[in-house]
Amino acid sequence: MIILKKTSISFGLVNIPVQINPIIKNNDISFNQLHKKCGSRIKYVKYCPHCKKEVKQTDIVKGYEYEDNEYITLTNEEFDNLKSEDEKTIEVVGFVDLREIDPVYFEKSYVVETNSKSKAYTLFKDALLKTKKVALAKTVIGTKFYYVILRLSENMIVMNTLYFFEEVNMPEAATDTKYTKKELDLAIELVNSLNMKFKPEELEDEYQNKIKDAIDLKIEGKNIKKPKKKRETNIKDLMTALEMSLKNV
Repeated sequence: MIILKKTSISFGLVNIPVQINPIIKNNDISFNQLHKKCGSRIKYVKYCPHCKKEVKQTDIVKGYEYEDNEYITLTNEEFDNLKSEDEKTIEVVGFVDLREIDPVYFEKSYVVETNSKSKAYTLFKDALLKTKKVALAKTVIGTKFYYVILRLSENMIVMNTLYFFEEVNMPEAATDTKYTKKELDLAIELVNSLNMKFKPEELEDEYQNKIKDAIDLKIEGKNIKKPKKKRETNIKDLMTALEMSLKNV
């Protein structure tokens, strides 16, 4: 696993050196864009229309348009100067119950590790275990400021970056519609009949598997056939739908 960033957890006056690494990897099959006519790979050229020439990455700066066609620019060094020393660490600001945080606020996940045997790291981890709390902290990753939570998972500390409140576009809840006690009893029975253990290792990406099979077929010079459509049963009566669902479990 590639080390993303060496940093430290600031916990009161305790400083815990750590490194954070991304947990999630993109498992989607990658395709290149080709010219339909000749099959050649398409290239993306960074071009300046004013100078009428291709521009190298090293000659590109970030600009903010404050008026029409008027820009101010900020260099990477200037972005770095905006970070306070506290923001360069993972500064714990408090502890909360995990159940208070709606999962909709979770963005990215990182594992938080320490290179050597660290008493402070183990102590912090066990404090989370004993109190059954998660730490709310703030930090900067790249050029972006985040609030994060530090929580235990499989005896390791995992850091989840959080979306800000204004980034979460939750619609207002619709008005509840009334139902009968019998319908509720059947719905609960259906839920219980489908009860299962969550085993992520058994959840396969069915669509990506189909793409892999399609690639193999195309390499062999075979055509890709459209799968047969499942027969849909359109039952408008809720009670009937629940009763038939239970029979098919």
